[in-house]
This record gives sequence, C-alpha cells and structure tokens, in this order.
Amino acid sequence: MSVLPSLSLLRRVPPGLCTSLTWCAAMVYVLAVYASFPGRSRPIDYPAAGTSPSGSGWLALAVATAVTLVGSAALHRRPLPAFALLLVGAFTASMALNLKQIPILLFLAAVVALGFLAASRPRRTSLTAAAMALGALVGYPSLQLLAGPVSTTAELADALSGAVAWLIGNTVRQARDHARTSRAQAATQAATAERLRIARELHDLVAHNIGIIALQAGAARMVIDIDPPSASQAMTAVEAAGRDTLAGLRRMLGALREAEPDDLSGPVPLGPAPGLADVERLATATAAAGVRVEVRWQGERRPIPPEIDLSAFRLVQESITNVVRHAGTGSCNVSIDQRPEELFIEVLDCGRGCGTAVGSGYGLMGLRERVGLLDGEFSAGPRPEGGFRVTARLPLPTGVR
Repeated sequence: MSVLPSLSLLRRVPPGLCTSLTWCAAMVYVLAVYASFPGRSRPIDYPAAGTSPSGSGWLALAVATAVTLVGSAALHRRPLPAFALLLVGAFTASMALNLKQIPILLFLAAVVALGFLAASRPRRTSLTAAAMALGALVGYPSLQLLAGPVSTTAELADALSGAVAWLIGNTVRQARDHARTSRAQAATQAATAERLRIARELHDLVAHNIGIIALQAGAARMVIDIDPPSASQAMTAVEAAGRDTLAGLRRMLGALREAEPDDLSGPVPLGPAPGLADVERLATATAAAGVRVEVRWQGERRPIPPEIDLSAFRLVQESITNVVRHAGTGSCNVSIDQRPEELFIEVLDCGRGCGTAVGSGYGLMGLRERVGLLDGEFSAGPRPEGGFRVTARLPLPTGVR
C-alpha cells in the first residue's frame, strides 16, 4: 500500500521533465561556479578540478545540453536510445569542462532516468540501461587515462548512485506487479466464488422442482387411462412446479443482468428470494408428489438476515428433494428451532437411509458449502434406527439474538 503514492506520482510527472530539470539545475550550478571563481581551477569535480573551457568548450557544453534535452523528451517513447543520449550529454559536458571524471552533478540526470526505467520498464530494458551507464563510467576515465593519471572517485560515486536508483525503481516495479497479480487473483477468486454460488442456487432451485415434475408426470402417465381426474390433478402439480422453476430462473437471470448498465430492454421484475416462510408451501407441493412433510416449528419466530433465511430454505428444500428421490418413503419430518443464538434445522425420514452417502453428490456438497460460509455446522448421514438425518446449526447475528 505504501507504494501507491509513488506509482501515482510516476504517472503524473513525465520522466523527461524530471531529467530536464535535473540537468538544467546542474548547468545553473556550473555557470554559477564559473562566474564566482575568477581563476582557472574550479571545484566542480573535487579532488580533480576542471579548468575553464575554451570557446569550443562552451559550444560543446551547449551541444551537451541540447542532446540531453532531446533525450529527456524521448525517454518515455524510446527509452534506450533516449538514455544513450543522456549519457552522451554527461560525457560531452565533462569533456567540455576539461574534467578528468564524470561528476555526479552531470551524471544525475542519467541516474534519475535509470530509476524511472527500472520502475516502469521490463527488467531487461533497465538492466541494458544500467550496462550502458556502467560502460560510460568505465569508458570516460579510460579515455582520460591516455592524457595522464586519473582518479575513479567520482565514477564510483556515480556507479553507487545509479545502483541505488535502479534498486529503488526495481522495488517500485515489483510492488506494482505484485499489486496487479493480487488484484487478478482476487478477481479470479471472486469470479469462482460467484460461479459456485450460482451453481448452488441453480441446483437447489431446479433439482427439487424437476424431481416433483418427474414424479407427477410419471403418476399421470400411469393413471391417465383409468383415473383421468387424478391424472389431471398430477398435471396441474406439474404445471405449478414448472412455473415456480421458471420464476426462480427469471429471478436469478434478472439479478445477473442488473450489472449491465447499457441494457435497453428494461428491468427484469424480480420476486423476493425464498425463505423459511415458504417452507409450508414447499411441504404442500411435496405432498402433491406423494411425500407428506410434517413441519414442526420451535422457539420464537423472529426476522433473520436474508442470507441465513435463504440458506435455511435451500437446506430444507434439498433435504426434502433427497427424500423424494432416494428415500423410498412416504413421509419425512422437518424441525425448525430458532434458538437465542442459533437456528437449528433437522430433516428426518424413515426410508432406506442410503440415498446419498455423506459428502457425496452436488446437493449435500452445496449444503455443506452454504452452511460453512455462514460459520455454521452441517451433518448428514444414515440413522442407526433406519432412515436418513440432515442437521444444520446456523449462528445468528447479535442483533437478531
């Protein structure tokens, strides 16, 4: 988080402006020093002081300034050629001032540019620029060595400042890459979680109603010739279950389309999400499919958060669906106990007790994930006395308690 101001500052201030201002400040200092010291020796590159440039030297200094400004202007578009121009400017200015070394004052613009390249460009580019700078620092005293002994004090200072600038810029780039990777991972995890949530909703919504439709359609097919009124009643239940399924799908698809701001088809009417208040209606629909559901309420019925209410309803719905499809029994019991600190749900049947193994199947897996997301406890398995038992404990927020 601490690198965000630096990153935004790098985006707002052009790098060429920083290098140009640095070079101009260096030139102002050079002119001030040469105007203040009337002698030939100037303390610009102490301990190896330079001497006053000749007329061609001043012209070379002007050329070095022009080259540096051109390189600064092109630094963002063509970083390596522009950085080479900055080095040429420092090289030329040092020769124009008759210096034995490249002083840090004239090399500072290249240091600033190196830090920018390390922060904003690929590592290969910044390492190439660092190698170019090192070559210039080695080449200049080697050239001056032909005219006499030289000191490498200034070159060492230049190299050290360039290394520090590269390390700072590389740290900023790594922090930026890490932040980008973290955002991408967070987006991927959010998308995965949303897909799982939608998959659970679709399974809980469709599995129950399709099971009811299949049972009712099968019953209607068996009695359509011998008992037309019963067949008609079964098909009516099929129609009701189909409409419920369609309404649920429209509600879910409409919620997914809410995030589309440019949708011109108008808002999709959304109904309220189901909750424990719909358990009685669920029991009635299941009874029409041939499985009687006895619902027993305990505790004080108080409003609970929507996410807990929806998850509790889906848990009851999926458990009843498993009874209808796998238990081979004609009844089951649902207990809903709203306690002071938790919501306890239990679904029992006296069937075969082997409809689905514990932890297997998408239905029980989805229920376990739902309860886990709410920090609750979930269990499902055969009963010793026969049948199957599903229980869940969902903690209630303090305000609900």
